[in-house]
Amino acid sequence: MEHYLDNSATTRVCPEAAQAAMEAMLETYGNPSSTYTKGREAKKLVDRARRQVSAALGCEPAELVFTSCGSESDNWALLSGAEAMCRKGKHIITSLVEHDAIRKSAEELERRGYEVTYLKPDRTGVIEPDALREALRPDTILVSLMLVNNETGAVTDLAAMSRVLKEEKSQALLHTDAVQGFMKLDFTPKSLGCDLVSISGHKVHAPKGIGALYIRKGLRLHPLIVGGAQEEGRRAGTEAVPQIAAFGEACRIAKDGLHNNISHMASLKDMAARELSEAIPGLCMLETAAPHILSVSLPGYRSEVLMNFLEVREIYVSRSSACKKGARSHVLEAIGMDARKIDGALRIGFSRYNTTEDVTALVEALRDASRTLAHR
Repeated sequence: MEHYLDNSATTRVCPEAAQAAMEAMLETYGNPSSTYTKGREAKKLVDRARRQVSAALGCEPAELVFTSCGSESDNWALLSGAEAMCRKGKHIITSLVEHDAIRKSAEELERRGYEVTYLKPDRTGVIEPDALREALRPDTILVSLMLVNNETGAVTDLAAMSRVLKEEKSQALLHTDAVQGFMKLDFTPKSLGCDLVSISGHKVHAPKGIGALYIRKGLRLHPLIVGGAQEEGRRAGTEAVPQIAAFGEACRIAKDGLHNNISHMASLKDMAARELSEAIPGLCMLETAAPHILSVSLPGYRSEVLMNFLEVREIYVSRSSACKKGARSHVLEAIGMDARKIDGALRIGFSRYNTTEDVTALVEALRDASRTLAHR
């Protein structure tokens, strides 16, 4: 029996989203820019999905632009956000524990002549508001901080960060990569005080290849992708109607069950934390606020060996972000975790589809692994 516990890497597409994509591919397959019936039908599908996703995020449909993924949304927010504000300064603030889509964008901005300050988290991975306050300068134009860390589950208090910007009378735009927080925490862009918010479909049971960027009303960003006039001229390229339709349906379902889903995932995380601690002496664990991500470590063991042991039993977890493809976690290094703990770290990611049986299987398997594998 399969026990999939790597939902922070990607999620299983829910049947309703898959059905929506199938219908868009086989029935409503026109180009949304075409003016005849098939095109108008596809346009209606895109418009409906935009309403569904914006309702789940808590913004106006006109403030939501579809992208190909969270990474594209992050790139767009940073590169075009900095460009939009460049006449007011060239200082940007982010953190040492961001996703590579933010880190690489920040590095690109440095190559373009911007100065970037990287905030250091505390031992639990949290960025404190005072760290932002200390880093702010008169020429700070953009702040980008992840809502939920994709490796540790640490939650950034974006509302507090927004208050800092207001108290300091900062001109800076506030962006958050909310890919791991969307439909896992109850928030809206307004409640966070953000100007820009990145989200992704495949973390909320929609297919891969679809994301969105919230752009606050009145804020104009230069397109990252130029060409046609799709997305009101903000992002060129024929819309991926099947993925968009699926994203909309997945968001509709996730929003309807949001609070129950959060409670369900949190209870599984608590169960796993409790039972793993009891079953495996020496196991280390990060206590973080996200309901769906649990970061543990078996110091002295290798993550890859543990993952292989679990995979034989059809239990799937990861060591860090899937995008790193096995590289050592920069996030765990940034919080000061020692090398032995990093090398034995595992990330467990829950979804609404997981059960207590999944947790039991994981606990039993890791207990067996700790007893039978060679300790380094």
